[in-house]
Amino acid sequence: MRPLHAFLLASTFLAATPAFAQDALPAADTPTDGGEIIVFGRGETRQVQEITNKDLVTLTPGTNALKAIEKLPSVNFQSADPFGNYEWSQRVTIRSFNQNQLGFTFDGIPLGDMSYGNHNGLHITRAISSENIGSVRVSQGAGSLGTQSTGNLGGTVETFSADPADYLSGGSLAGQGNLTYGSDETWRAFARLALGTRDGIRGYVSYGYGATDKWKGQGTQDQHMGNAKVVIPAGDATIDGWLSYSDRREQDYQDMSMNMIRRLGWNWDNTFPDYARAIDYADRLNDVDRVSNSGGSPFPDGLYDYSGAPVAGGQVYPGNVTSADDAYYDAAGLRKDWLGAVGLTTPIGEAATARIKGYYHNNSGMGLWATPYTPSPNGVPMAVRTTEYDMDRIGVFGSVDYRLGVHALSAGAWYENNKFHQARRFYAFASRTQPGLSFRDYPENPFFTQWEFDFTTNTFQYHVQDKIDLGMVTINLGWKGFKVTNKADAIVQASFPEGRIKVEDWFQPHAGFAVELSPEAEIFGGFTQVTRAFSSATTTGPFSTNQVGFDAIRDDLKPEQSDTYELGLRYNTPMFNGVLGAYLVNFRNRLLAVTVGSPIQGLASALQNVGGVRALGFEAAGDLKLGSGFGVYASYSYTDATYRDDVLNSSDGTLVAAIKGKTVVDSPKHMARGEFNYDDGRAFGRVGVNYMSRRFYSYTNDASVPGRVIVDASVGYRLTDRIEVQLNATNLFDKKYVGTIGSGGFVNSGDAQTLLVGAPQQFFATLKTGF
Repeated sequence: MRPLHAFLLASTFLAATPAFAQDALPAADTPTDGGEIIVFGRGETRQVQEITNKDLVTLTPGTNALKAIEKLPSVNFQSADPFGNYEWSQRVTIRSFNQNQLGFTFDGIPLGDMSYGNHNGLHITRAISSENIGSVRVSQGAGSLGTQSTGNLGGTVETFSADPADYLSGGSLAGQGNLTYGSDETWRAFARLALGTRDGIRGYVSYGYGATDKWKGQGTQDQHMGNAKVVIPAGDATIDGWLSYSDRREQDYQDMSMNMIRRLGWNWDNTFPDYARAIDYADRLNDVDRVSNSGGSPFPDGLYDYSGAPVAGGQVYPGNVTSADDAYYDAAGLRKDWLGAVGLTTPIGEAATARIKGYYHNNSGMGLWATPYTPSPNGVPMAVRTTEYDMDRIGVFGSVDYRLGVHALSAGAWYENNKFHQARRFYAFASRTQPGLSFRDYPENPFFTQWEFDFTTNTFQYHVQDKIDLGMVTINLGWKGFKVTNKADAIVQASFPEGRIKVEDWFQPHAGFAVELSPEAEIFGGFTQVTRAFSSATTTGPFSTNQVGFDAIRDDLKPEQSDTYELGLRYNTPMFNGVLGAYLVNFRNRLLAVTVGSPIQGLASALQNVGGVRALGFEAAGDLKLGSGFGVYASYSYTDATYRDDVLNSSDGTLVAAIKGKTVVDSPKHMARGEFNYDDGRAFGRVGVNYMSRRFYSYTNDASVPGRVIVDASVGYRLTDRIEVQLNATNLFDKKYVGTIGSGGFVNSGDAQTLLVGAPQQFFATLKTGF
């Protein structure tokens, strides 16, 4: 029997199971607090939705929590693996704002922009195991004023760990164990032990390990993850602590273009473990005589160019390969993280509450790539190029909340010192026949350091807010401000700059309202202004140019800013929970790398303010309970995001790209999500449909990937109150589609090697047990 047929048969059987077990206890890994799966922000003065643990646990164990929020309106999540964990491919956009223009936190701890470059935080999948997440809250506008973020132009995603009390429903000791197996030799094991009492000292420790072979090509992606949380009541105060460790190692998929997909197929990938083929491609790139091993320089006699096209009878690549860039030997991302935090919440008198939390984050990691453009000193026509990261972040944030009549006053602050070390190094392969190293291990003894920098980023942010409760009307007024100073010190300078640049904006206002029209309905609306700070890295931001370029922009470069206007309606009854919303976003001072001066000057590219973006949109979502355990969820969003200006060279006014009126890259106009779910206490199941329209990956809109519909499904059965079996299917109907766009950035026009193919149909089975 084919896997799809077997899965559909299991789905039919479980859906038809009589509801004879209405008194069954919740699954062992599900918090027992009840409530909704999706919460639509009742009483909030802005667009807010929340996904609870009940929704997360029906996904394949180990799935990225960001994949769960893709069902929410205006949220566009992409990845090239079925779990959404592969970091090179992870992208999330909200209302046309890309990932580094959003804010991310975990229990209030800032995660930076969660970019692959890793300069100011870490990804949520390296901060907490998905099984320990209590909820994820998405603010599609700009988020609450107290969010620890200096980059949330287009929204915030806040993740919260579960309270240990959620797992201590019947005593002082509770355990949970999950074991998953599935397609491509996927294994995942997770164990958690919770101790204490629901109202007293309580905590849990957990360990998870997951590994999967790549679904195309060869290689492994795996992660070790340990979490620990403690909550200690101390009189009227509460102390909480968090500690996590992550060791993630993932071999990469080959970046593709639409041309490559047509020439080479959807399953084309890196050559690993075929080392000889990689050597052959590198030899051909450098026009090496592969018999005598002579040559080794590009363009030695004008017979061959870097595109792989034959010139005057020069060599060509075998098959449909036209360039050494069509397939590298291997590439990988390695990351190790420690994250710790201690917080205190305490009342001050009868009307005030104070909160403070300190945190520390240490990261070491690197991205590796077998480059045929740099030979090893021993004559091997390629080398391992790395971008290496080391980070030490320490910070503290807190707030005081005070009730005075109808006023709920809040004031808070956040400080962080981030010391970030970044380097570009090259390591040698052992010989032409043996690589002598693994891309899953950290290499040693580089033969060349191209550049190396120390970056220091100091952030201070504060906020003030007043929420006025007038009964049927709630008014929210406030602002936040920050000063962020970025400093670069060269160890090995090469062409990159050193120096200092800062962003200072002490008044970023917010105003909102919510009006209760009836016990079921409310209308809400608001305005928010946000400024984004600069990045500290050689691979992005103002330090990615040369010294001349940096000196030209350091005093005049304006930070990106957004003004967001929202208006919406919420409706809630015991059977239906829904929201309608509309928004207008004016985004100004958009930053883009543009060559400084005229081309004849030969200056490097530098960040330049290139105009604005206007985004208009409509959002709708609803959750309907049909009775007898059945439910339906649906969401739809329409986004019209366009560039308002052509890109001009600021020095001489020449046209760089004619993009005025063009749609913003990676901004689908239409997204629709539908879900049918069932849970009678014993049997449960869910089928989800995910539609996304065409996406552009060139600024002039002459390159795009088509829309697609992806179907995922899960079914399960609780054999007893503590033993559960769950089956999951991703991409159920095996749709061939492009998942991530922009993996290698975006270009003004034409096809580019910046796409990653989405994962095919895959199946997973999980056994869950506990006590």
